[in-house]
Amino acid sequence: MDSAVPIVEMTGISISFPGVKALDGVDFRMFPGEVHSLMGENGAGKSTLIKALTGVYPIDAGSILLAGQPLLVTGPADSQRAGISTVYQEVNLLTNLSVAENILLGREPRRFGGIHWKEMRERAAAILHRLHLDIDPGSLLGSHSLAVQQLVAIARALDVNAKVLILDEPTSSLDVDEVAELFRVITALKREGVAILFVSHFLDQVYEIADRLTVLRNGSLVGEYRTKEILRIELVHKMIGKDIAVLTDLDTKTRNAVAETTTTIPYLAAVGLGRKGSIDPLDFAIAEGEVVGLAGLLGSGRTELARILSGIDKPDTGELKIEGRTQRLRTARMALKRRIAYSSEDRKREGIIEDLTVRDNIVLALQADRGWFRRIPRRRQDELAASYISALGIRPANPEALVRNLSGGNQQKVLLARWLAIAPRLLILDEPTRGIDVGAKAEIQRLVSNLAEEGMSVVYISAELEEVLRLSHRIVVMRDRKKVADLENDDVTVGQVMTLIASGADE
Repeated sequence: MDSAVPIVEMTGISISFPGVKALDGVDFRMFPGEVHSLMGENGAGKSTLIKALTGVYPIDAGSILLAGQPLLVTGPADSQRAGISTVYQEVNLLTNLSVAENILLGREPRRFGGIHWKEMRERAAAILHRLHLDIDPGSLLGSHSLAVQQLVAIARALDVNAKVLILDEPTSSLDVDEVAELFRVITALKREGVAILFVSHFLDQVYEIADRLTVLRNGSLVGEYRTKEILRIELVHKMIGKDIAVLTDLDTKTRNAVAETTTTIPYLAAVGLGRKGSIDPLDFAIAEGEVVGLAGLLGSGRTELARILSGIDKPDTGELKIEGRTQRLRTARMALKRRIAYSSEDRKREGIIEDLTVRDNIVLALQADRGWFRRIPRRRQDELAASYISALGIRPANPEALVRNLSGGNQQKVLLARWLAIAPRLLILDEPTRGIDVGAKAEIQRLVSNLAEEGMSVVYISAELEEVLRLSHRIVVMRDRKKVADLENDDVTVGQVMTLIASGADE
């Protein structure tokens, strides 16, 4: 395959945003008739690279060749005309139109100034037949499952004679049979010489369908590998960016100090808790004063579990008990009433309110809990803000400062202060130290340790495995949206956790 001319060859691609180097001299290539996976954790640069190829983002440096010729794109329409099509995780078709109308939307055959309906159905039927899909082109798209809708999106891409097909998380909401049907279509397209970029966080699926993979980390190229020549645990190492020998030197003093605080008093217990398309049914428990770390790659089900426990998403199966009593947390507000607080990994969109002051952000959850008609007196707001600014070392120590002007670490502290102000019994922290400096990380980790000592239960999610091991009494390992292990943190090593993440079994 390497002797062939790449259908896509990106060389030295660099893209910068204000204060961020999103891609730094990245090389990437794809060959006709191959399935290529782009791998990396959140923030690795995968989406940015795809958007550079599809014309969404202009590149600052580097070059892009398509079939050996320079590719100059100023927008997605240019890339589509060149033969590059993308099918996104969220199918962007019109469910109120027919299958044929969706396949040929914007390219409808015309006759006598109107749409030639017979020809449109025939063209759509021919494309569906090419994929061996038994779908009535005249049927309403919304009457079909999400899996079929994604296949229709692929059929639409083929109508423009796609040379390169980008599938962005196409299996995230599909069951096993639907994934098998998608893979059958991918294999058929591969035989026709279409190059397919398959983006997925499911390692099993990557190893089943991909011929080759490229790993990015922090906006830089780690390497390109044949899938059959790289072990899964090696791939995990390259994605996370740490070697086992480096990571096993943990801060045992901090970990042991945390371990002494745990009790056996149950606070929350879940049995068979699951949500279709989100996580498989699992059991989960956390005691008072216990820190449970959730380990796994991005997309493993860590955040999905956190959102169910915090009432944001409703489970389809299972039972949840708080202090022995069955509870139905239909909303995040209900969870908040039971003193369960969730701090999202996306602090920009789901956390801080950038245009509000530090004080306003800190009192926001407490005010919502009281109700908007029972305003917290200004004096009490000032006391709360001053207390948490001092306790968490928020800088600048000015309650009137706009949060958007604070550093990432201080924004994270403001978000933590908001949830601590409601005195939660269970605090769920999703990537609380992502994108902040080492000093701020240490302060937040120390805070988690102190909270556990005071009896608060904490679910701690982080891509940094050494961080999870340092802070947690127990580690729950997630893989492909399943729970694969629940370990007491008794000299557990990063190597053991990585093995579970990579293979799902303690080897």
